[in-house]
Amino acid sequence: MQLLERTSLRRVAGLSTELTDVTEVEYRQLRLERVVLVGVWTQGTAEQADLSLAELAALAETAGSEVLEALIQRRDKPDPATYIGSGKARELRDVVVATGADTVICDGELTPAQLNALEKVVKVKVVDRTALILDIFAQHASSREGKAQVALAQMEYMLPRLRGWGESMSRQAGGAGGSSSGGVGLRGPGETKIETDRRRIRERMSKLRRELKGMQKARDTKRDSRRRNEVPSVAIAGYTNAGKSSLLNALTGAGVLVQNALFATLDPTTRRAQLADGRDYVLTDTVGFVRHLPTQLIEAFRSTLEEVAQADLLLHVVDGSDPLPADQVAAVRQVLIEVADERGTSLPRELLVVNKVDAADHVVLAQLRHMMPGAIFVSARTGEGIAELQERLVELMPHPEVQVDVLVPFTRGDLVARVHSEGEVLEERHLPEGTHLRARVRADLGAALSEFAAPPVPA
Repeated sequence: MQLLERTSLRRVAGLSTELTDVTEVEYRQLRLERVVLVGVWTQGTAEQADLSLAELAALAETAGSEVLEALIQRRDKPDPATYIGSGKARELRDVVVATGADTVICDGELTPAQLNALEKVVKVKVVDRTALILDIFAQHASSREGKAQVALAQMEYMLPRLRGWGESMSRQAGGAGGSSSGGVGLRGPGETKIETDRRRIRERMSKLRRELKGMQKARDTKRDSRRRNEVPSVAIAGYTNAGKSSLLNALTGAGVLVQNALFATLDPTTRRAQLADGRDYVLTDTVGFVRHLPTQLIEAFRSTLEEVAQADLLLHVVDGSDPLPADQVAAVRQVLIEVADERGTSLPRELLVVNKVDAADHVVLAQLRHMMPGAIFVSARTGEGIAELQERLVELMPHPEVQVDVLVPFTRGDLVARVHSEGEVLEERHLPEGTHLRARVRADLGAALSEFAAPPVPA
């Protein structure tokens, strides 16, 4: 009985979804796809396997599909031919027929051969987790750079998966008769349609890479400008739908789009804000992560992830209401470490921020406080814990290195304003001669203030 349970296709309860409104979908055909999900459980607990398929259901719903059924199979490793094995593939075909599904979504990245073989058995379209995430990104990308990054990732995924059907894919004849056509043994179908498509995709990919390189230079210029002005930077990273944009709004009042959906934010959003001590800093909201984030997307969104690598502080946002928050943390850290290793840099200092405490179970929160000492627990929606987070930011942000004690005349109010916005004011008094300041400032501002050094106080 146990052996039968281990090898059978097991239904995962509670994953059926039904969308009532798909009018907001602008980047795809307005046709509600009816899908069956299938996953292979190779390691971890049953709870982790079910949660992975639940996440796949949420991804499918975000893409505009209706989930009819979810199946999972226990195997040591995916079948190299059909992902779930030929016998289980026939069982999956029966489920597809019974539910009236038009698409099967697999919880993993399938090889071109696996996709082809499984489609032949189930006789409906088969897509994998990678293609699904790419589809969501294509729907949500709004900026020119975001659209270019998604297009490049899609083409990298698509290129090895182009398929043809024999001679019907021949587009032109290389030897159409006559001695000038090449002669006996050299005549053939010429460049096939699939070869033409591959060539065009490669050309388009080269063009996109050139465009993204130009956009990279523009962003580097802005970042270098901030560096020259020594404005501290904070990057918000975390799992998709953990509440990163909500936290950005809570800290800055930016009014960034907040949506209860996976990958609502694709383009990095940078906003200027003030620390509790009056210093300016910039806060950047980045794209969310997900388990098994496709390699193509990590590569395409490298520019977005660079904002994390070059920040002074990383706010790692965790969804406190998620059943397995520790798995979220591990998935995010894995991707960030990969990016940092490839750049040859180290990651900035990390501050864990557990969000959505208003929706989390008290017992789970108690466990998280034990698991994550030093983390700040907040609710971006209600404002709980935000003040504590702002105080912690003051402690962790780099402090200006030059300490000054100056008496600035009232005619140089511009310098006083710069001390407040760029430096850290320790003491301020208004005297008849001007404004007396004790503060920490950058070296260039310290040099500008040097002529106003305060006279020593007589004993």
